[in-house]
Amino acid sequence: MTDGSPFFFDIQSNRQRRFRNVTRSLRLRMALSSLIALACLAHLSSLAWALPEATSPDAKNNFDGPAELPRVYIKSSLADTPAPGKTIQVKSGDKLQTALNGASCGDTIVLEVGANFEGHIRLPNKPCDDKHWIIVRTSTPDTDLPAEGTRISPCYAGVASLPGRPDFHCSNPRNVMAKITFAGKGGSGPIFFSSGANHYRFIGVEVTREANGARVTALAGPDGAVPADHIFFDRVWFHGTAQDETTRGAFLARTTYMAVIDSYFSDFHCAQGGGCTDSQAVSGGAGDLPMGPFKIVNNYLEASGENIILGGAAATTTPADIEIRHNFFFKPLIWMMGQPGFVGSPSGKPFIVKNLFELKNAQRVLFEGNVLENSWGGFSQQGFAILLTPKNQEPNICPLCRVTDVTIRYNKISHVGAGLQIANVRSGSGGASTAGERYSIHDVVFDDINGETYKGFGIALLLISNVPTLRDVSIDHITAFPSRVLMNIGGFEDRFPHFSLTNSLLSAGERQITTTGGGAQNCSFQADKQGPARVLENCFPGGRITHNAIIGGFGWPSGNLTPKDFSAAGLADPRKGNGVGPHLCKSKDEAAGCKSGSQLIRAAADGKDIGADIDAIDAAIRGVT
Repeated sequence: MTDGSPFFFDIQSNRQRRFRNVTRSLRLRMALSSLIALACLAHLSSLAWALPEATSPDAKNNFDGPAELPRVYIKSSLADTPAPGKTIQVKSGDKLQTALNGASCGDTIVLEVGANFEGHIRLPNKPCDDKHWIIVRTSTPDTDLPAEGTRISPCYAGVASLPGRPDFHCSNPRNVMAKITFAGKGGSGPIFFSSGANHYRFIGVEVTREANGARVTALAGPDGAVPADHIFFDRVWFHGTAQDETTRGAFLARTTYMAVIDSYFSDFHCAQGGGCTDSQAVSGGAGDLPMGPFKIVNNYLEASGENIILGGAAATTTPADIEIRHNFFFKPLIWMMGQPGFVGSPSGKPFIVKNLFELKNAQRVLFEGNVLENSWGGFSQQGFAILLTPKNQEPNICPLCRVTDVTIRYNKISHVGAGLQIANVRSGSGGASTAGERYSIHDVVFDDINGETYKGFGIALLLISNVPTLRDVSIDHITAFPSRVLMNIGGFEDRFPHFSLTNSLLSAGERQITTTGGGAQNCSFQADKQGPARVLENCFPGGRITHNAIIGGFGWPSGNLTPKDFSAAGLADPRKGNGVGPHLCKSKDEAAGCKSGSQLIRAAADGKDIGADIDAIDAAIRGVT
């Protein structure tokens, strides 16, 4: 650890640890993990009666295909976080920490609008409960903030626009927020969750750092041997500065019952050749303490590395029951070298771009109704939008890491160098994770997968099953038109048990299926020579590859359609639709570019149209952007 931060988390430094020290540390953590768990359970058991604050679905019906959905959903309305106590006014020049230390459970701490509170702010552990929260909020009345359930933007801090970002849809920029600022030169802050801190809600606050050239590791995160719990960020603007390295916004490792809702995250980035490599708006999945459930709903999430990542560090536990819905994942194109208005580090180096959403250590995740835009390669990765890659991070510091029971549905993904990477592989030092399995991916549209424009592979699906075996994957009703390759496959040993690709609208690209390498041991060896049907039979024995339409394809198994071009598939002119994705022609409609009704209408195995349900996606993402 190089910066002394209590919640320092840096993938680059993790990789540089000596294997001997890590092994010793890991043995100690695993030996003590049961004792830690007992201590944590003792703390959490006192909160067991608080569970009405979350909802638990019917276990019998709590599956989407092979994937179990979250068992717990956090309830986060204002009515669910009552603060019936006194009001504590904190004026400009007062000490926020003093107010926090003196507050009782149920109190509301009101920060003077426009005031800036500097320094480290530690949330104390107090005996609060679901009926007695501590609210920390701006003094601005609710009528001058976005309504509950509505996302805030920098407009409410008096900022009319940010270069290269989507429109704020705000006609009257005005500062109605209070600010909490980390003024240090390096390290983390301003907000720390003390050991066992619980039942805090922030409303209408700006959380940031000074523009002083230093790297800041995280703006908010844990600091203790007992997990923090029940901390909600509601209508908060987390941000770094335009050119400094700010590694992450909210760090949710070693925490439970956390919610990030209706908030705005901007300017989280690491520069090429700088002090960090991976930046995130929200991250977690590290450490030895219980983690989850998490609620990340209706936020604008911006980071150069991974907009959200769970995992990628040492851990002996896995965060579970994670709801990620109705968010706008975005990377400004002005961060890409050569673009008009390019913005990079003060030395002119670009920010390191990786992907939009990545899971390396997580279970029971619902990823629904999100919009993901802009991801490009040119660094260590290839511009993928989504990665599901359980990882025992080098040098073998997370053998218990897993990615299981993930549902990805009703999302729109645009302008990326590659689409979806699902890979179970060993780390660079040979370590294997515990599991990567039970994924349900459906009703997702990939719009503009372009390897040349976005410096990536131009691949729709990259699938690798090595160690552990990738199993129980269902891909259904997706729409994707890659520029280069439809599927890049690497299957070894047990290949891909229980895999299905069904009811999807795809284009063949320049090459339909390619191999990831590895010689004759790979099921896709000499893919062009084998042809699609043989490769799919070798790689997915007993799998279901049926009722798909592969535009421009040939040699696919019976039960799939291969229209020669987009016109033959009966696709309407995308400029005439709702902007979500390509629609199938219902009937002859020259105004929509339809010569006749598409043969793909009601041609799926379930009686629906082949491809993603564009209307359902439109409904799910309405209001996200």
